[in-house]
Amino acid sequence: MSQLRDKENGCEWDKEQTFQSIAPHTIEEAYEVVDAINRSNIPDLKEELGDLLLQVVFLSQIASEDNLFNFNDVVQTITQKLIRRHPYVFSEKRDHSSEEQMDQWEEIKQEERELKKQSGILDGIAINLPALKRSQKIQKRAAKVGFDWPDSKGVFKKIKEEIRELEEAIESKNQESMKEEVGDLLMIITNLAQKLDVDSEEALKDSNEKFIHRFSYIESKLNDSDKKFEDSSLALLDELWDESKKLG
Repeated sequence: MSQLRDKENGCEWDKEQTFQSIAPHTIEEAYEVVDAINRSNIPDLKEELGDLLLQVVFLSQIASEDNLFNFNDVVQTITQKLIRRHPYVFSEKRDHSSEEQMDQWEEIKQEERELKKQSGILDGIAINLPALKRSQKIQKRAAKVGFDWPDSKGVFKKIKEEIRELEEAIESKNQESMKEEVGDLLMIITNLAQKLDVDSEEALKDSNEKFIHRFSYIESKLNDSDKKFEDSSLALLDELWDESKKLG
């Protein structure tokens, strides 16, 4: 990477890159790693992990050129963090459960946030996380300090309340109000997922794939009959949708 960014003999594209220009590629490569895992494709996983590592090396090289930090600093920082956040393994060795480790992990993370002057309970949650994932993290933090319903009954009551408020916003034809109420409803659904120990991001991803599978079935059936969506009745589409559900 040092050679690629060499001012005289390097690659013109690599030399032009900055933290900001590389950031989208880093996110993309992380998603491709997860995709390879979900497909259980080990050769692809090996390749995608290399691509993701390249992003770390690339960003570290840019930082090194500005005398900010280098790749070794990155490795040292994560090593120290892992040791610090696993006292039951390194400094205070003893038998422990996963729950004890996670509680300790969160306590240590909170201490680290305070050292970074992130004194607020919700400070430090990355803004660029996918919205559902960020909502889940926000509500998990809030629940840790008792700001949450004790069970799912309270959540269902709130869901019904948010649906009523959304209906009122729709009736008012106020676009901003509708946007706000849809957001509130999504957030409370995320809270319910948290209560049920369901990852809302993963749940929605699975539902997206299920919809694509069922929609493709309808499309295929219409093509077999030389029909188009726009020329088909809703009753027919519903019938084909029900057929696709029976197939899984």
